[in-house]
Amino acid sequence: MSEPSRQQRRWHRPLFLAAGWLCTLLGIIGLILPVMPGTVFLIAAAWCFSRSSPRFESWLVNHHRLGPQVVRWQQTGAIARRAKYVACGSMLMSFVILAVTDAPPIALWLSGAGLIAAGTYVASRPEPTEDEITRP
Repeated sequence: MSEPSRQQRRWHRPLFLAAGWLCTLLGIIGLILPVMPGTVFLIAAAWCFSRSSPRFESWLVNHHRLGPQVVRWQQTGAIARRAKYVACGSMLMSFVILAVTDAPPIALWLSGAGLIAAGTYVASRPEPTEDEITRP
């Protein structure tokens, strides 16, 4: 692929920056609400900030509360067992809620396939060692 033109790059930065802040907000909400995974959004925020603002990326990964999960993911790709349970449980609850609604069968099939794929990916990630859990 060719490198984006100057015009395209001009639009990338503000969009990635806005997406980074939106993901950060969703990540914080996810850390508070037990049914919403926050770490996924924080990882996405770090990715967006890495393409728009090194300053905000540094702020996020060095944050005492938000940063450790992001750094752990960047270094090892590991997901804690408790986080796996919460993520897969949330996906299951989402599907159950969808199943009891009047959703068309195609929505159930597509959602189910997507949630199974996401759950399989989450479950297949390694778990951090004790050393990785205790250090940021």
